[in-house]
Amino acid sequence: MTTSAASGGIAITQIGQIAINVHDTSRAVEFYRDTLGLKLLFTAGHLAFLDCGGVRLMLTPPEQPQFDHPASILYFKVADIQAAHARLVERNVKTESQPHVVARMPDHDLWLAEFRDSEGNIMAFMSEVRR
Repeated sequence: MTTSAASGGIAITQIGQIAINVHDTSRAVEFYRDTLGLKLLFTAGHLAFLDCGGVRLMLTPPEQPQFDHPASILYFKVADIQAAHARLVERNVKTESQPHVVARMPDHDLWLAEFRDSEGNIMAFMSEVRR
């Protein structure tokens, strides 16, 4: 038993799924599957589920008006942020920034490049570039 479980904690082990608000599920599937290259796992009605390195993403229309807002920012790890950003530009994805350093660590630099998905949600690529 873990310390947090023994002390009455919830003992969360990992993120099981992340919901991303969409207004057009088919369009969003095309973006996440075809543009970002994520694997489509399955669809169920107006829902679609994709795999992102073992974390399931659920594309879902908002169930109630109070949930109809942009999603949290997801940071997708990529090995080559310059190449990943260039592929978005080639595919006419709306980018919010060029790849840029946001933090210099002792052994690497943390790079980010923000973009918008097909539904207007801001997402980002991140890359930890060793020096």
